[in-house]
Amino acid sequence: MTHGLHALPAAASAFATTQAAWRFYNNPRTPLPALAQPLLDAAHQAIAQTQPPWALLVHDQSVLSYSHHAGKADRADLDLTWGYELTSALLVETASGSPIAPLELRLRAADQVYSTRDPAPSPETDWLDEMLPTMRAAQAVVPGCRLVHVIDREGDSVGHYRRWAAEGLTFLVRAKAKPRVQWEGQNLPLGAVARQLAEQGAFRPTREVEFHGRRAWQEVTEAAVVLTRPAWENRRRGQARHRRVPGPPLPLRLVVSRVLDADGTVLAEWLLLTNLPAEVSAATVALWYYWRWRVESYFKLLKGAGQQLENWQQETAEAISRRLVVASMACVVVWRLARAEGATASATRAALVRLSGRQMGWGIEYTAPALLAGLWVLLTAVTAVEEYGLEQLQALRREILGEDTS
Repeated sequence: MTHGLHALPAAASAFATTQAAWRFYNNPRTPLPALAQPLLDAAHQAIAQTQPPWALLVHDQSVLSYSHHAGKADRADLDLTWGYELTSALLVETASGSPIAPLELRLRAADQVYSTRDPAPSPETDWLDEMLPTMRAAQAVVPGCRLVHVIDREGDSVGHYRRWAAEGLTFLVRAKAKPRVQWEGQNLPLGAVARQLAEQGAFRPTREVEFHGRRAWQEVTEAAVVLTRPAWENRRRGQARHRRVPGPPLPLRLVVSRVLDADGTVLAEWLLLTNLPAEVSAATVALWYYWRWRVESYFKLLKGAGQQLENWQQETAEAISRRLVVASMACVVVWRLARAEGATASATRAALVRLSGRQMGWGIEYTAPALLAGLWVLLTAVTAVEEYGLEQLQALRREILGEDTS
């Protein structure tokens, strides 16, 4: 069983190449877990090389809009569009925030979920409920390295916090401001706790950051809080919550991160709940949550940079999910090159940026989209040389440009 496409198809024509790829993506004998094994291998190898004590696993979703693709009969109704719901668990380094590889990909269609993890969940299962099996499976890929599960505000659920903590899992979630917690003998909304900390002068500056393209400064503080409120048990996806479930008190760290401009105006504030040990400082917790944006960059890399995910013509979510795994392998190659050190790696990055035709901003050596776009150009050029030979390609150039050979 082949795990994936290791090279461009060796076909005699563009049509034959397209047909070969089409058959591969629609081949029911290619199970997604087997196809995704190289992604897990890449993650395992990267962690084994550096042996960090912690790594981040960022969980997020992205809507794939195929509103004009009527041929995709299994599209789901996603409120504002028709298409599929992509869920990813992306492994990210803690030291630099560099993405490594997705450890799981799921594509939800109208009546089925296609997953790189076996078994795939039911399409009626809420993604938060399915996160626990994802967390368990991910830890097995990187033994010896503790995972921090990083989730945006959609993950702010006390019932899930209790389940994750009971299994010894470590999480870092952006919380909402209204839910109440116990803090210093008071029962207050999290937002009120943050305001009192600010009034007490508890914030400390940590680093200069960029906020929407301009210079800004980050400051953080933290407090010990306890969650005592009951959870709401949900019905299946899209249905109303219907039962309050009490649970034991859950002590957590509240880390408040704020971004300010030069005049001290608060531009943004994040309320972060985590069960990370105290040895990980509040400033580090805030930085690790900042790395969550790497998953957004991953989705953009799939939707642009020559991949154009939302323009794919495969007519089923199953076929698109197979192609998605292969496209993710290209992202892993680019991320590995971005992490590589030394003169050779730097020269390779410079060559790919040049091939991409993209302009870099002042002081920026490369971007992942530029590297990926340059990689496609390089692979196409190498394939052309292998098929036609350098002399014939030079002759074609002369013919097309009308160069005088006399």
